This record gives sequence, structure tokens and C-alpha cells, in this order.
Amino acid sequence: MSKAQYAILRFQKYKGLTVSRIEAHNERTKEVYASNPDIHTDLSKYNFHMVTPKGRYRAMSDRMIQEAGCRVRKDSVTVVEALITASPEFFAGKKPDEVKAFFDYAMEFMSNKQNPETFLSAVVHMDEKTPHMHLCFVPLTEDNRLSAKEVIGNKKKLTQWQDEFWKHMVKKYPDFERGESASETGRTHIPPRLFKQAAHLTRQKEKLVQLLSELTPLNAKKKAAEIAAILEEYIPGVEELMTKMKKANRVAKELRGELSKVKKELDGSKASVLRQLELERKVQKLDDLQNIVDALQKTLDTIPPDVLATYDQSQKERKDTVNRA
Repeated sequence: MSKAQYAILRFQKYKGLTVSRIEAHNERTKEVYASNPDIHTDLSKYNFHMVTPKGRYRAMSDRMIQEAGCRVRKDSVTVVEALITASPEFFAGKKPDEVKAFFDYAMEFMSNKQNPETFLSAVVHMDEKTPHMHLCFVPLTEDNRLSAKEVIGNKKKLTQWQDEFWKHMVKKYPDFERGESASETGRTHIPPRLFKQAAHLTRQKEKLVQLLSELTPLNAKKKAAEIAAILEEYIPGVEELMTKMKKANRVAKELRGELSKVKKELDGSKASVLRQLELERKVQKLDDLQNIVDALQKTLDTIPPDVLATYDQSQKERKDTVNRA
């Protein structure tokens, strides 16, 4: 019996400086991706754009938001990323033009749901395990308001997105089955990328600790600039990870509840023992992740005020440059 095949659509929201980080990932602007071993850079030449960016993501989104006359708060979601892919089994044996046809058809759906004028970039990655597309857009409504909440909505609207996406894709690919959303099944998805992000930020934390240990009155200006450069990615990265940890902690609570129930009902069977071990492993993994996040935040608390002032000034200058563009 062949495995079920699914068309997959997921959303992720981004604010402020985190937009630049996803651009680096999506557009493959780095030479080395130590934080994501799944990327095979020798295959990156086969990646292709469905929508080619006309500039830097953040500058484009800022300009688009300004032209729409929207007010932006510090916590405003300025970019939404749609991840579109399918089960690995679907792509098995597919020729490049067949892969492109899948994403062409998926783009038809997205263009009907969201104004294509708000699209910043749509790039298909062929250099990871399964072909997938990152479509980034500014969540502007039809009447030019900035509202990710209205565009992609709550759990109910997200379910509608999934229903409509499946109905669209199944017209051309009838073998696709309708998967159950997390809200329908009670299952919660914690993406592996969360752990990769934590590992990447930990490496940055180690660089920060090293630079801070080398800070002296004689080299303060130079070191402050080096530290500020790392903080460009580190601060928004930690803020984003802390936000995601709220969901991870809810999952950990649910897992502990299930683990307690399994222990009470343990009947000595191999299945129940394996389930207990699996739950304990998952809980420990999430606990370890929380400890990493705590350490990342603690490092921020050790940054001297004058160094943070250098970082704040660089952010102000960057914002002024964008506004003048």
C-alpha cells in the first residue's frame, strides 16, 4: 500500500530585524549554513524564483507599508512567509519541469488569495531534502491596512486556508489527501527549525562572550562595533525564539500531562514502556531548549550600556537610510 500524499501550506510571521534573517536563508546569501546541515550548497544552483525580489526584503516591505500609509508598531508583523511543499513521495521521480508545474499551480492559489503586488519573493529550494517554496509577502489587506491577523487569521481561518488550498491542488493532483490540521486533531507541531535556530544563536552567543571578555578601555570602540554587528541578528533572533517558546512550553505541559497518565496506567507491555520513554525524551528535549533560551537571554543582560548604545545608534542610522530611500 502506497503512503498518503499531502500538499502542505504553513505560515510564519516576522517582525522588524528578523525579516533580514529570513532573507539570508531564502536567498542563499551566505557561503556556509552551519546552522542548517540539510542545505547542500552544491545544489543551490538549481534553486529558482517564481517571484524575483527587486531589492532587500526589509527595505521593500518598509517602502510598501509607507506607501500604503500604514502605522507600524514595534510588535507589528511586517512580513508573512508561506511555506509550500508536498510529501516527499509526491516529488519522487519528478522531472524539473514537473516540480516547477506544482509550484506554478500553487502560486495560482496564493495569487488569488493575496494581492501579488504585496509579494516580496517566491523562491523554490531544490538544495534540501524535499523541494519547497518560500513565498514572502507584506500582509496588507484589500483596503491597504497592515494586518497579518486579518490576512491569515486565527485557527478557524487557518483551517479555511488549508481547505481551500487542498481543494485547489486536488483539481490538478487528485491523489492528494486532505490532512488534518493541528486544531482538528489536538496535535501541536514544533518545527525542527526551532532547535536549529537555537543552535545557531548559541554559536553567536559564544562569539559575544568571547568579544566581551576581550573588551578593554583601549579597544572599546572597535569591540563595541564588532559586538553591535552580531547583535544585529542576535537580538531579534532571541526575541523571536522566546516568542516561539511560549508555544513549545504549552506543548511541554501537554506532554507532561500525558506522561503522568501513561505512568499511572503502565501495564508492563512493550508498547506502554516505549511510549513512556518517547514522552520522557520529548519533554527533556524541550526542557533543554528552554535552558538554552534562558542562557541566550542571560548573555544579553551582560552587554554593557555603552555597547548597546552603539547598537541602537547603528539601528537608527539604518532606519534613516531606509526612510530616505
